Amino acid sequence: MLLAQVIVGGLLLGAIYALFSSGLTLIWGMMNFINFAHGEFVMLGMYVALLVVVWLGGGPEAFGFAAAFALFVLGVVVYLSLIRHVMRGPMLAQILSTFGLALLLRYTAFWIFSANFVSLPQVSLSGTLNVAGILMPVPQLVAGVAAIALTFALHLLLTRTTVGSQLLAVAEDRNAAMLMGIRPIACRRSPGGWRRAAPASPAR
Repeated sequence: MLLAQVIVGGLLLGAIYALFSSGLTLIWGMMNFINFAHGEFVMLGMYVALLVVVWLGGGPEAFGFAAAFALFVLGVVVYLSLIRHVMRGPMLAQILSTFGLALLLRYTAFWIFSANFVSLPQVSLSGTLNVAGILMPVPQLVAGVAAIALTFALHLLLTRTTVGSQLLAVAEDRNAAMLMGIRPIACRRSPGGWRRAAPASPAR
């Protein structure tokens, strides 16, 4: 029974880590870009959830959407202000820029929230389920199931939709994808720095 408890707990925790790593893998596989600040983005999402619960008294249905929206806005800002300027540069520029961004986000969070360990207050998703003698915390169970569902949805998006096929094609070979009529947003080097290139015309 102890072995079964350890296996179930490891699978639930592993599902959450798999969801985190899928985002990192997607960025690397699609954009060929290394994001050393990926963990700090996850950390900020957790702090957004904490603020929604503490300040607004919201539950999981509220802080989940709030964290997703906040991280989406932050991601757009970071991309426009930093990532697009270094993504076509050397690998060292990507590593140093995202590592510096990770330090900025981390110590900004330390300055605002302190470095003390905090956890979400008791919300509607609390307690422990006893299934055939195996104890499963409800928050961890819901997070694990949601992680599996989101990972599967991401897989379907990339393999069963037109947008996903275009993303995979561009990631595999940008030039060949452009010849097939896919119009990726490209960047090219100019004397004044990086700038957006004109989209490719559809192939005839």
